[in-house]
Amino acid sequence: MLILAGVSRAYGEQQVLGPLDLDVSVGECVALLGRNGSGKSTLLRLAAGREEPSTGRVAFDGLPMSEDDPRIRSRVAVVGDPPACYPDLTVRQHLELVAVGHRVPEPQARIDLALQTHRLTGRAAALPAELSSGQLQEMLLAAALLRPMDLLLLDEPEQRLDPAARERLAARLAERRAAGTTLLLATHHRALARAVADRVLVLDRGVVTAEGPPGHVLPEEADGDPA
Repeated sequence: MLILAGVSRAYGEQQVLGPLDLDVSVGECVALLGRNGSGKSTLLRLAAGREEPSTGRVAFDGLPMSEDDPRIRSRVAVVGDPPACYPDLTVRQHLELVAVGHRVPEPQARIDLALQTHRLTGRAAALPAELSSGQLQEMLLAAALLRPMDLLLLDEPEQRLDPAARERLAARLAERRAAGTTLLLATHHRALARAVADRVLVLDRGVVTAEGPPGHVLPEEADGDPA
């Protein structure tokens, strides 16, 4: 589904990622862990087609990855930072925009369910500036998870979420994976990676230092940045 072959990224003379290879299969969830500056977000931007690699290639389902390609854009969803939202649209209007744009069936019923699932029913008429940071993150997740997709790319989606909200997020991502969606997840939280990932990659200064099933790579007692 997603292939990064010999991919590296440099800004001027500063090498921030790779070169590395990553092959994510259909329906697989791969979690990227590492401290700030380890290259997780750079890898996500390359995987989303938002940046070009300095070397190597990125492909989605056999196509060169580009967020501007309509054949890809309709099949890939991204949750990243900074938040992508419209300041003059309410929470419900954001979800309605996604539902119309992606032809979600029974849109109002699904929007109501998304609002309930993400604890936003009482904030449906609120603008982004009127939301708490956690509520804003819930809105972004609700919008992404409302639409159909084949590939979901998430850059630290647990940011600003409380522990109960992180548990709900893990459940939603597990549901997506079970339904066949491919996930690439950059996170600081080992517990989230253990809950949803089939495979974990640990990055340090742009290099993969560990890779394998969560139970082999991540100790059960730890949460947060990998050592």
